[in-house]
Amino acid sequence: MKNYKLTLAYDGSRYFGWEHQPDRETVQGKLEAVLGELCGAPVDVIGAGRTDAGVHARAMVANVQLETDLSETEIRDYCNRYLPDAIAVREVKECAPQFHARYKATGKTYRYTCFDGPVKPVFDRRYLTLLDHPVDEAAMSRAAQYLIGEHDFRAFCGNPKMKKSTVRTVDGILITRQKDRLLFTFHGDGFLQNMVRIMVGTLLEVGRGRMSAADVAAILESRDRKNAGPTAPPEGLCLMKVDY
Repeated sequence: MKNYKLTLAYDGSRYFGWEHQPDRETVQGKLEAVLGELCGAPVDVIGAGRTDAGVHARAMVANVQLETDLSETEIRDYCNRYLPDAIAVREVKECAPQFHARYKATGKTYRYTCFDGPVKPVFDRRYLTLLDHPVDEAAMSRAAQYLIGEHDFRAFCGNPKMKKSTVRTVDGILITRQKDRLLFTFHGDGFLQNMVRIMVGTLLEVGRGRMSAADVAAILESRDRKNAGPTAPPEGLCLMKVDY
């Protein structure tokens, strides 16, 4: 039995998130089914995190214990032969027995993409959130500064029953433009359920003039989800990288 580190990319449009759920198609569920066939026995795939339904990934990391004589390349190719077209294993590497994709992760990078051009996008529409209003990018960048650092992000957590610590460190938020696409890039040591999408929804409220930059500081202090902005749609969000 060996421990393998897998790097995956997936289009989450048709899946109910990463984590397996009864009677629902998930990325973890699909991967475990394929690897289970490879080994002839059930396997447990451990992911670096739990992306929500409809969220995408360019470099999700997972680990799995496998008993097989196949090489790393052969494992990768087997997975890609039988996985749905929307899921790809980019790399398979044997790793140390103690490697754990979730507990060993030190940081994650997420990117949220909005579109505000005059002509609706056709070919990448499943990976964008369309804005129907102009936004003040400078105001959003000022507001984002209040979210940087170690804070209690309970007001930006989508799970009202969260019992574990909601303190996280966000060490980078960058808002940039590429023509008619507005990119929000977040880096931190970890993110709560829906946290990135709620931060984006809140920053967009600032961009529309419905909140001020200073309001974001007050929202953090309140630790009340009701005070933050709406949860931005899932299709614009993508996990870009996991740090170890």
